Amino acid sequence: MNTPAHLVFDRALLRSRLARAHAQGAAGFLVDHVAGDFADRLSAVLRPFPRILDLGTPTQALATLMAARAPEKLVRAAPVAQALGEGPWTGMVVDEEALPFPENAFDLVVSALALQFVNDLPGALIQIRRALAPDGLFIGCLIGGQSLQELRLAFAEAEDSIMGGTSPRVAPFADLRDMGGLLQRAGLALPVTDSDTITVRYASMFGLLRDLRAMGATNALIARDRRPLRRAVLMKAAEIYQSRFADPDGRLRATFEFVWVSGWAPHQSQQKPLAPGSAKMRLADALKVEERKL
Repeated sequence: MNTPAHLVFDRALLRSRLARAHAQGAAGFLVDHVAGDFADRLSAVLRPFPRILDLGTPTQALATLMAARAPEKLVRAAPVAQALGEGPWTGMVVDEEALPFPENAFDLVVSALALQFVNDLPGALIQIRRALAPDGLFIGCLIGGQSLQELRLAFAEAEDSIMGGTSPRVAPFADLRDMGGLLQRAGLALPVTDSDTITVRYASMFGLLRDLRAMGATNALIARDRRPLRRAVLMKAAEIYQSRFADPDGRLRATFEFVWVSGWAPHQSQQKPLAPGSAKMRLADALKVEERKL
């Protein structure tokens, strides 16, 4: 199959698995955790956001939180209808890579645990910037690259020992070091990035796999091995996981990293960096150290 080099995810497969997860009862504990952090971060912003877009968030937890801010207009946009839920918002099925919104449509755009699955993240950020009104705010949370490192290692070792090689099974998620530059490239001002991690514990690796399936987050890489997973590989991976990542009580650790990004649509009222050479004090004087010429 000839696939463009920039395509990483099978987006149609992702939508199918997300719809299946909702039909069977989606696991939303990660989104619930992140939604609580959104509340904390937005509590420091003392201004109204009358028009809000919740973009791609896989459950309605974040939209419910946004509705509590009493916006005049709240839009919840998701890639499958099953994820939209019901509430005081307008639900729209959209592709995060091709947003249908006009310029200056929203004062706040939020997105939780969705944008890590787009093939063109810079393009998605540019479209978000275009949809923001001047001085509008974007806050997003993506799954970060340190997530599921235990699962990644266990499967890699198991496949290598049994199959004599490895195939990609865990997505190459967002890297915090890249995100600030991507926000700037998208035209967002005052970019801020940070990350945090949580550890979820399981009785076995199979509990983690069930949760990933219930999130619609199982392997949808275009480069995935299309052959059925051999039972021997699965059992060997479970054995390695148990031996490497068990706590003293026998329960297994699974790491999830959350990469937080935010930026503002430019506006003349925003703080701007000083022009080069405009400082009124030398850095050496400010630090009270002796200047040395090299």
